[in-house]
Amino acid sequence: MTEHDGLDLRLAAVGAGIWAAALAGLLTSPPVALAIAVVGAVVFVAAMCGKAHWLGVLAAAALGVAGGGLTTSVQLLPRDTGPIPVLAADRAEVSVVGTVQDDPRPIRSAAAPSYLVPIGVSELRTSGRRLALGASVLVFGADRRWLGLLPGQRLRVSGRLGPPGSVAVTAATLTAAGPPTLIGAPPYVQTAAGGLRAGLRQACDPLPDPQGGLLPGLVVGDTSTLDPQVAEDFRLTGMTHLTAVSGSNCAIVSGVVLLLCRRLRARPTVAAVCAAVALAGFVVLARPSPSVLRAAVMGGLALVALASGRPRSALPALCATIGLLILLDAGQAASAGFVLSVLATAGLLVVAPGWRDALRSRRVPAGIAEGIAVPAAAQLACAPVIAGMSGTVGLVAVPANLLAVPAVAPATVLGVLAALVSPVAPPVAAVLAWCASWPALWLVTIADIGANIPGGVLPWPSGLSGALLLLVVLLVVLAAGRIAWIRRAAAAVIVVVILVVVPIRVVAPGWPPVGWQLVGCAVGQGDAIVLRVAALTAVVIDTGPEPVAVDGCLRRLDIQVIPVLLLSHLHADHVGGIEGAVRGRQVGVVLVGRYRLPGTGEQTLETAVSRHHLRVVTVQPGDQYQVGPVGLRVLGPSATIRGTRSDPNNNSLMVLADLAGTTVLLPGDAEREEEDAILSAGAAVRADVLKVPHHGSMYSDPRFIDTVAPAVAIVEVGLGNDYGHPSPGVLLHLRRIGAQVWRTDLDGDVAVVRQDGRLAGVARGTDPVARSP
Repeated sequence: MTEHDGLDLRLAAVGAGIWAAALAGLLTSPPVALAIAVVGAVVFVAAMCGKAHWLGVLAAAALGVAGGGLTTSVQLLPRDTGPIPVLAADRAEVSVVGTVQDDPRPIRSAAAPSYLVPIGVSELRTSGRRLALGASVLVFGADRRWLGLLPGQRLRVSGRLGPPGSVAVTAATLTAAGPPTLIGAPPYVQTAAGGLRAGLRQACDPLPDPQGGLLPGLVVGDTSTLDPQVAEDFRLTGMTHLTAVSGSNCAIVSGVVLLLCRRLRARPTVAAVCAAVALAGFVVLARPSPSVLRAAVMGGLALVALASGRPRSALPALCATIGLLILLDAGQAASAGFVLSVLATAGLLVVAPGWRDALRSRRVPAGIAEGIAVPAAAQLACAPVIAGMSGTVGLVAVPANLLAVPAVAPATVLGVLAALVSPVAPPVAAVLAWCASWPALWLVTIADIGANIPGGVLPWPSGLSGALLLLVVLLVVLAAGRIAWIRRAAAAVIVVVILVVVPIRVVAPGWPPVGWQLVGCAVGQGDAIVLRVAALTAVVIDTGPEPVAVDGCLRRLDIQVIPVLLLSHLHADHVGGIEGAVRGRQVGVVLVGRYRLPGTGEQTLETAVSRHHLRVVTVQPGDQYQVGPVGLRVLGPSATIRGTRSDPNNNSLMVLADLAGTTVLLPGDAEREEEDAILSAGAAVRADVLKVPHHGSMYSDPRFIDTVAPAVAIVEVGLGNDYGHPSPGVLLHLRRIGAQVWRTDLDGDVAVVRQDGRLAGVARGTDPVARSP
């Protein structure tokens, strides 16, 4: 082992030690982090007494553990000590003065606009007390004025404290009671950056929605105008990194400046200074938040490595950077963005050069070889973590990113220029944005096609086990790829898949299954049921909590016409996705019940009705609708139910659907009171299929389930929800009466088909066989 190799290994050990100690501290407490630091210091001293080379590596790792544990314990003290944790446990109402630490982030899954804003608290008032503090809280705001805040802005806000997440440096969460009260002006640098970003948005306003919303995200990470469907397409194709400020943005900006300097024959020192200035300017434009600074550092490392032709020389710098960033901000250790940035940069430094050289040795032009090797290496390095986080493996991610490479640089450079000239020459900025929209359109097209390729995203075990499993698979594949006959066999298999399997999947896709009658859409913690009428046509019951999920389900079923859209009640988890259901589709009538719920659900409905000119009809018990083979009969509630645990739930429309002989009971979120009222009225609720009431909550009456006696039960429920849904007792009762039980949190979209005279549930991507009771 050379001295250089030893240096790399020792620095890697320091970085790994810092990272491991910080993560352990975040998961535990300051005393544990301090104890870890002490153990690391003791091991460091002991290892330094030896002379073996491996003891040097151990000493480096122990030094990292000591430093990481010590700084993490200090940073965690405000989280776990002082008055805020006590007040958060009591959910106290407080007023705080603080400073915005990062850009506000929209919560995409919320039915109404909601935002997350990290605040560094300097002063807190509660119950007449005034306290000076140095902790951080994460604010949940529902007013659009939160979105316009800039990092560094001081403000005052009142609200209710709550406990923080399990892995966080923040001391608490704060649900804001209203908009913030600004104190003074934000820093000049942030104001200037905000003006340039606003100028870019204005230049993109005349562009078509997909490109116009994508460009600000692609250039400076501003996703406030990004179409949710475009965002979902980018996620499915593994291109989400393009909608956030990443190392690639920083590398592109600096790389263009370096290229210009080379063309002008500037000295290396001058070129380096110009590239550094350009990178600093881009950081200002994208706002110097922790995530942007991290991206700048990682992108700068990758650029230096690739430009110098000595990628391995950047490994020590990468390891040192990892340690430094975590020492400065321990929260980075648990950040998915940080993990992916590190892995992507490591892939560029370690894997990409070898692949690039191998391609060039096979007479692939240098530019094309670089364009193939870089995104493929980054995607490979990140794939295990992405699989563990999402529970999926995207087969289209690598080819999609390869196809995206030619468009990213021109769109980014033109977008940056548009932002820079927008304050002084808005027409020129508009022209530059229009030019950038063409490569952006290419990216949107790639994402749209990739997201709709059958089998492009495969299910995979989630969590740590899933990540480790894919890591092992990739290592085995890479090792086997070094053997010539295995490479030839793999190439032959790939050719067969491309020429045979893919066309078959496109012509005869596996979803939806042949003869499907209804589908329970996996829309998270909410309901969305699709009743098939004919090709391209379906009745839809509820739309889930947000637009992207229900739109994706309807697109997979190729539903273009909705003669009837029935909303069981106006809670956000049943009406929040209405925009995704109706946008781009022909909608006949929207049916709602008599019980109207003031709040976000009704506002969402009214907005969609106004925007899409929908016709709304209020129904009552006894009303019937026939749409082709689908018949709907409203069973209840016959009178408004009041004084219950949840009146909106107990006033859900309960509907019996007849699908050419298959009966389906759709009770919304009905609980015991409505169920008992329906049974007492003598309504015929016997059905072949039951959409289990209220996401399978404990508030269902076993007598009601016994009376329905379904053969198939579908529980519409979100994975890891905070409500404890579905109730184990309800699931057990359903199985005891012989029902096949399907859950959208575990099974995804669930279809019901009739085979050989009996009903069967089919989870998306599985064979159409009935689940045993």
